[in-house]
Order: sequence, then C-alpha cells, then structure tokens
Amino acid sequence: MRSTTDRIGRLSDQNGRRSRTVGVVPRPFRQQIDDGILDRAAALFARRGFSKTSVQDVADAVGLSKAGLLHHFPSKDALYEAVLVQADSLGREALDQVRHLPVGPLRDHRVVEVFVDVALAHPGVVALMLAPATQVEVHDSEAVEAAYLSALQAFAVDPGTPDQERLVRVLAALSALAVLTLAAHQNDQTTAWRPYVVATCFDALGHRSRGVPPFSDIHVEA
Repeated sequence: MRSTTDRIGRLSDQNGRRSRTVGVVPRPFRQQIDDGILDRAAALFARRGFSKTSVQDVADAVGLSKAGLLHHFPSKDALYEAVLVQADSLGREALDQVRHLPVGPLRDHRVVEVFVDVALAHPGVVALMLAPATQVEVHDSEAVEAAYLSALQAFAVDPGTPDQERLVRVLAALSALAVLTLAAHQNDQTTAWRPYVVATCFDALGHRSRGVPPFSDIHVEA
C-alpha cells in the first residue's frame, strides 16, 4: 500500500490512516553548533553592524565554508532573525528570574549575577542585546530594543526615568558587563573572572561589593 508523509513526519496510507514513524530528532551537537554560530554572528553584528557583516565573515569566524554556513542558516537575514529570537528569549528568561524580587541592592546583585552568567554563556548575543546602550543605529532596532528593554526592566529602570543617576549607573553596569564577559572569553578566563565581573558591575550601580578575593588569588584556567 502506498503511503505519503506529512510535514511533521507521520505516514498516511491512501485511505488517510496514519501510522507512527520515528521522526528525525536533531542531535544535541547540532544544536550546540547552531548556538555557536548564532553567538559568533551576534558578536560580529554588534561590532560591525548588519550591513557591514557578510555571510563569509560569519563563516570565517566559525570555521565553516560559506556553503556550510548556509546549510545551517539559508541567508544572512535568516541568521540575523535567529540571533534576534535568541536575544529576546535570553532577555525574557533573565527577567523572569528576578521580576519577583523587591527593588534594591539584593535585586541588583541577583540581576548582575544572572546577566553575567548569560553573557558568559552567550557573549555575542548579549553584546548585541546591549548594543542600544552604546550604538546610535542598530539594524532591526525594534527587535534589539525589546531585548535591551528586558535588561533595563530587570533593574526596574525605564529609559524615561527622571532618576538620571540611576539610569547612567545601570547603563554603565551593562556596558561593563558586555565588555568584560567578551574579554573573559578571549582570555579563556570565564570561570576565574566571573566574581570580579560581578563585583565590577555591582560597584557601577553604586553599591559596594564584599567578599571578593584578591585578584592575585585566582587560579588561571587551563
């Protein structure tokens, strides 16, 4: 009996009866590869801008041929859209972890920890997410702005707040976070630098960090 396959992988015979089949499940390492591509692409978009970043630039950054990269993402627009979706998702997840906390130093510290950990795992995406704080023009600004606003909301601050000192301090903390987490990756010191990145960002908010060991006490990562 002849069978056909629908879009979600189920088989149907000529009478429309369906039989179960084993679907194609993406392998974990494929997702890891895609995540790595998105993060490298996001870092390039944040640094150079969309128009000045080519598919070949991204392919070179991740060690793939242009054709190999297009096998994962069929166009630069598709790649950028995937980056924006991930940025929005990460921003919302971070906000959800802290929105229940009362505004104050304890919330600020938790927000910094959450965003530092997100940035250490996805430095490029977070750099693009925070681009509105440092760049005049961002491609598809509404989508990037939404992710950026999630970061501000986590600190319970609005861009239009009359408390300009608070806004400046939050922007300083976010800018430091983006720069330092990228630097931690470049120096292979993500674990060792984490407490100092957290302390630096927390201090930028006008609080005083405590319990951070001297920098000379850190162990260099292998």
